[in-house]
This record gives sequence, structure tokens and C-alpha cells, in this order.
Amino acid sequence: MDATEIRRTVELEDQHWWYRERRAILSRELRRLGAPGRALDIGAAGGGNTRVLVRHGWDALVADFSETAVALARERGLQAIHADARDLPLPDRGFDLVLAFDVLEHIEEDDKAARELTRVLRPGGTALITVPCDMELWSAHDVASGHVRRYTRDGLGALLTRQGLVLDRVWSWNVLLRPVVASRRKRISGSDVTETSRLVNIGLTAVIVAERYLPVKSLPGVSLIARARRP
Repeated sequence: MDATEIRRTVELEDQHWWYRERRAILSRELRRLGAPGRALDIGAAGGGNTRVLVRHGWDALVADFSETAVALARERGLQAIHADARDLPLPDRGFDLVLAFDVLEHIEEDDKAARELTRVLRPGGTALITVPCDMELWSAHDVASGHVRRYTRDGLGALLTRQGLVLDRVWSWNVLLRPVVASRRKRISGSDVTETSRLVNIGLTAVIVAERYLPVKSLPGVSLIARARRP
């Protein structure tokens, strides 16, 4: 993301339905992992998800290619370094958990980024990864966001397993709202990350929260989430 998109994310993410539910997903995954350790948040933008890690007791580090993102994360009191996801200036096997939330789709050589996140993960450690799915949903939003691809479930799984990770689970997210997203993105000419009214935000929150309890995670969605581990 460019500096404008990063600042927009930071301004919106505390209240925006999409970011809030993604943080809730992260919290649930962290509870599943048990005792906290050392975590790396790659491409963390302003560190919204990193703050979740810290609240759960993790010793968390932001690594982002954008100097704007690093500065914003540090303003929030987070540890942050400037780094290229394809060549992380970090030691092997140094982290118990690596996050790459909506990062790989921005990188042409996503195999290099996947190799690096595997390298810095300790044996037995966990990687949590999110990406946009399905090129049928490609739109001006992807162009404005700096995406180079959207992923299939099989494509994401193959990318991670080629680097030696073992997939625990890959599931769809934002399934119920996929028809709305597809329709809206055909009509807009830029990023879909915009402020919503309070009532719209409440309504969309209700829909996305409902996915926690419905058997829809194997159906096509707007995003994919993968949990993998280094054996």
C-alpha cells in the first residue's frame, strides 16, 4: 500500500466493520495457540493487528516496507522496523508466530516472501496469512490497493507448502457479503476501503459476525485465511 492507503487504514480500522472482525478472528486464533511468545507482523501498516498481539501478551515486532507504516506503528508505541518481506533482516527461526495479513497479493515474487516468513519461523511455530481470493473479483479496488493477484484456495496452499509449511487449515472469509462486494466493485473506480455511516457499519458488522456461527467457510468468499506451521 502507498502512504495514502496506509493513513486511510489507520484512520478507519478502529471502528470499521471489516477490520474489527478481522481482529476478532486474530484474537480467536491467538487463544487457540495458547501461551504467547515472539511474534512478527509482516506488512502491518499502522499496526492495528499488532496491537491485538500485544494485548494478548505477545512480544510483537512490525516489519513493513513503508517508512510511513513504520513511523505510524512507532507512534502507537509498537516495535517496528523497515523491511522487505522478500529479504527480512532477521535471524532464522526467531519467531513463534508470523502474521502476513493481506501482504502476499502485493508482491510479484510472493514465493520469496513465503520463503522468508518460513525461514524466520521457529520449528513448530505458526503462520497466519490472509489474502484476497478469486480473480473473478478483480476490480479497480485491486489496482488502487496495489494488488498483483488474487488467490485460489489451491494456489495459496501450494505456495505455502512449497516453502515447507504444513497447512492446518485454509478457509474462506467474508462469504455472505461476497455478492454485495462483487456488485459494488464493478461500480467504483478506486479503493473500496471507505468510511461508512454508523448504521451501515452496524448492519455490515452483524452480517460478518454471523459467519462465525454458520457453515460457510468452505464456500467462495472475498478473502482466504490460512493457518500453517513449520514442522
